[in-house]
Amino acid sequence: MNFSVFSQNTTNNYKYIIVPEKFDFLKKTDEYQTSSLMKFLLKKKGFEVFLSNEKFPAELAANKCLALFTDIKDASSMFSTKSTIQIKDCSGKLIFSSKQGKSKEKAYKKAYHESIRNAYNTMSDFSNTYLSSNIEEIKKPKNIIDKPVGKTIIAPQIIKVKELEQKGKVIKKESKLLYAQPNANGFQLVNMTPKVVFIILKTNVKDVFVIKDKNGILFKNNSYWLAQYYENNQLVEKEYQIKF
Repeated sequence: MNFSVFSQNTTNNYKYIIVPEKFDFLKKTDEYQTSSLMKFLLKKKGFEVFLSNEKFPAELAANKCLALFTDIKDASSMFSTKSTIQIKDCSGKLIFSSKQGKSKEKAYKKAYHESIRNAYNTMSDFSNTYLSSNIEEIKKPKNIIDKPVGKTIIAPQIIKVKELEQKGKVIKKESKLLYAQPNANGFQLVNMTPKVVFIILKTNVKDVFVIKDKNGILFKNNSYWLAQYYENNQLVEKEYQIKF
């Protein structure tokens, strides 16, 4: 059976999928056109698909958590090529996995293309009809204080923070210095007291962290770091200088 963590409604919240320019089991960028093939196939599922080395739209460049991420697990042997397609969120959590696709072709390119296509053909229950109305609701200040559903992370580039701040919908916008102390899964951020302000968890996206025990993220924005999360049903945005 296919493995699916999130419901179809959850995948509909994602407009983008990012495909790596080079999969870990290969030596060269887009070797055997595996990345290009994966991009082509996922477009059929209704997503806007980008290779990781392509230029992203502004909202995606600012917040990679707006996208899902593709990986291919290779379990090839001497006699057959075996590929499994995995879909993950920005924190690396597995959302969907195809069944294993196989090929007995001897030529590498033919073998990988056949095994990837066979894996893709098992993804009948993975598709997307992007719910643009969700984003429109986020843009409206009156909905910013709605209780978030599950672990949905509000896209920082979409929310016009200055406008909301004037309307009293955003609280505690400030800039402070924190020091990062590494731990097993990321860092704890402490102030001068010293007091732990946040515990942040690593993701597979550069300069994007999940804030532990909060419905939000920490990401780099130019020369400072921006934390966005919900507190008492209000969106909180805080700017920090962080010394790693």
